[in-house]
Amino acid sequence: MTRTEARTIADLIEDRFGLATEAGRGMAAEGPLARILSRRTHRRYDSRPVPEDLLEVLFACAFSASAKSDLQQASVVVIRDAEKRRRIADLIPSMPWIGNAPVFMIWLGDSRRIRRICDMRGKPFANDHLDAFLNAAVDCGLAMQTFILAAEATGLGCCPISVVRNHVDQIGEILELPDWVFPVAGLCLGWPAREGFISMRLPPSVTVHTDRYDDSCLAEEIGGYDRRRDARYSIPAEQQRMTDKYGVADFYGWSEDKARQVSVTEREKLGPYVRRKRFCLD
Repeated sequence: MTRTEARTIADLIEDRFGLATEAGRGMAAEGPLARILSRRTHRRYDSRPVPEDLLEVLFACAFSASAKSDLQQASVVVIRDAEKRRRIADLIPSMPWIGNAPVFMIWLGDSRRIRRICDMRGKPFANDHLDAFLNAAVDCGLAMQTFILAAEATGLGCCPISVVRNHVDQIGEILELPDWVFPVAGLCLGWPAREGFISMRLPPSVTVHTDRYDDSCLAEEIGGYDRRRDARYSIPAEQQRMTDKYGVADFYGWSEDKARQVSVTEREKLGPYVRRKRFCLD
């Protein structure tokens, strides 16, 4: 009997959030729920290729995802050209898995297709405002996450790459993206070379609200989360961000790390890029 088979869904929830629960105590740690609760990001892959027919199945799963009003405003570009792959990898040298993964793709929000269909059918596109951009971005995110879950169900591993949006102009040029199409994230895919680890998430007491939004206990909740996460893995001093500006913290929890991360402006070119792609963001 394997360790997973001997455990329950409640055990997997505790692994994910660092908090004991009775929810799922009577459910065996197996099947789709167990796979979702146990999911990991993988950045190291072995040399085995991903079979083309399996990739086709995964895309079929991805584009079975929910889509706003059935408009289906997501697309993906699989990067097979070695030179294009190299150019993208060179933009992000801190992530060598972009160049090393057996498969690398970039997921796109695609508002172009429905606009062309309106032209084909002689109808106006009457929703040229912020919601058009948001709908395409959400459709893309749903499709990409469905792809990830499908891939993990087959034993494959994935690593989303949001940093492609730091280089939106260059990525758009490499992929020859037309108006009303924009990159949402890259995605590495391959057979994991190691098991990976489970990233502890914020507790449901922070993310799940009833009847109204309430973050009155946020400071206390974040403090507890920082301590639980640090108890599992304590970030060493040499991995603290921006110590030249903020110094070395005596206690460096998740919240300190993320506050430092977002204290630096990035992706400021994304708004101008999508406007140049003719999105109206009003």
